[in-house]
Amino acid sequence: MYLTHEETDRYNRDGYLLVEGLFSSEEVSRMIREVEGGDRVAAAAYGNMDSSGRKARLALWHELGSDMWSAVSVSPRLVNGVRILLGEDAAFFHGKVMLKEAHSGGAWEWHQDYGYWYGQGFIYPHMMSVFIALDAATQENGCLRVLRGSHKLGRLEHGKVGEQTGADAKRIGQIESLFELVHCEMKPGSALFFHSNLLHSSAANESDHHRRSFIVCYNATGNPQLQGEQMITSESCPVGTDQWLAQYP
Repeated sequence: MYLTHEETDRYNRDGYLLVEGLFSSEEVSRMIREVEGGDRVAAAAYGNMDSSGRKARLALWHELGSDMWSAVSVSPRLVNGVRILLGEDAAFFHGKVMLKEAHSGGAWEWHQDYGYWYGQGFIYPHMMSVFIALDAATQENGCLRVLRGSHKLGRLEHGKVGEQTGADAKRIGQIESLFELVHCEMKPGSALFFHSNLLHSSAANESDHHRRSFIVCYNATGNPQLQGEQMITSESCPVGTDQWLAQYP
């Protein structure tokens, strides 16, 4: 998969790019099977309470391994797309599975990913996430909402909202009318590439349908990270194969 100049321009303008059908139905079914029966998600899953007291559950890890999730994370269709949109080489940062189950999945408050990652010492917002829908994402089951073009604001102040980290609610109220609110409804297998400063949120899932997703986050290799008094650089993400399903049938 190669992104076009038009798609790259759209990403730079809007702060996100939706790519339909990036993963096949067979690949999505394999990922869902891993969500429901795999060790990595079961071992890492925890809940973050939203402002209403509901928990949004996720499983998160920072290392690549020999499992299926790592094979997907280093597939060329992801890594090369990220490199094109970042405009430079990319490093794997972390992967996570979001579990917004029917009738129980909590909301995610308005935030920027760099609102979290700035506090982890990353110098620049040269970072991005790829959100892969495993179930159909609709307004009814709490699909991702974004403020189109809001990545151009730069980093906003963030603080605690429930057990989550959210952008300053007063500032959100002041600026949200300046941007188009987009509900990112997605079919299973579609992927949303989005900038680390893009404001996004999602409502609770009160529907009869799960809204599960796999999100892979990347950092530009030219973006150093402060760890204490040291400044470290990230290694280039290895690139695997797009035929990963043959390795994990």
